[in-house]
Amino acid sequence: MSLSRRTLLAAAGLAALPLARPALAQGKLARLTVDWATYNPLSLIIRDNKWLEDEFKSEGTTIQWVQSAGSNKALEFLNAGSIDLGSTAGAAALIGKIGGNPIRSVSVYSRPEWTALVTNKDAIKTVADLKGKSVAVTRGTDPHIFLIRALLDHGVAASDVKFVLLQHADGKTALIRGDVDAWAGLDPIMAQAEVEGARLFYRKAENNTWGVLNVREDFAAKNPDVVKRVLAVYEKARKHALANPAELKAALVKAARLPDPVIERQLTRTDLSTSIIGPVQAEAIEQAGVALQKAEVIKADVNVKAVVAALIDPSFGVKA
Repeated sequence: MSLSRRTLLAAAGLAALPLARPALAQGKLARLTVDWATYNPLSLIIRDNKWLEDEFKSEGTTIQWVQSAGSNKALEFLNAGSIDLGSTAGAAALIGKIGGNPIRSVSVYSRPEWTALVTNKDAIKTVADLKGKSVAVTRGTDPHIFLIRALLDHGVAASDVKFVLLQHADGKTALIRGDVDAWAGLDPIMAQAEVEGARLFYRKAENNTWGVLNVREDFAAKNPDVVKRVLAVYEKARKHALANPAELKAALVKAARLPDPVIERQLTRTDLSTSIIGPVQAEAIEQAGVALQKAEVIKADVNVKAVVAALIDPSFGVKA
């Protein structure tokens, strides 16, 4: 199942139309545009407390927040220039980079087990049971990559499974309605499905790649100090979230519009112990890329190791 050029371009965000770049006012950044996402809890803490607004208030920089509904959307926004920094899974960032999205992954916002394979069908108990079945999935995201790796590991050809391409929330709805047999889920929507009675029939925590914060290369080159300050705010949010778990849960409950038990389940699977990006994350993302090459999703002539090296940039953030 080799990704076509069109698919790679879509995953990289090249299908989106370029938008105007943030203007500079008297040598200072007039606007900083960042994303928030329910799969990136730290973004909610920062947004709700207006810490970026406070950080850049003296320069008169306006902070604009844009919601990313999935890694694929964040990559589209980054490539189009409609956001300066965006949240994705590490493996999704790799696919974007291979497709030509000019980004660098500069920080970690979480180490989650945020994806698994989900069903409410009694007949589906293992990955092998997906042969001849339909699976809802969001292309170019960690759940998509997780699904492909699961099929590869269990000897199921991707051509023997019907991929139903939907955004994450729509995939969950399709599963509940019975329109599909399974779903490659993403928290917190996956936790909601689980609380409502769906089963996570296949889990493999190590195949969930890190949650990474990405920046456009041109923005980073022109505004390195801005990127460092944003990452310092993210580090503040990480420490605050660990010290104030009730506030973190409340922020997620409000943003995701989901009840406490759902968010509690998501947070039990979310590790916020580090913000450092480096060799550990590079190795995990490279392993995902190699697996995708074996599954013929990434072409054999792509030097995955070199792409990962170009993607991972620890120079802006906290040092180990």
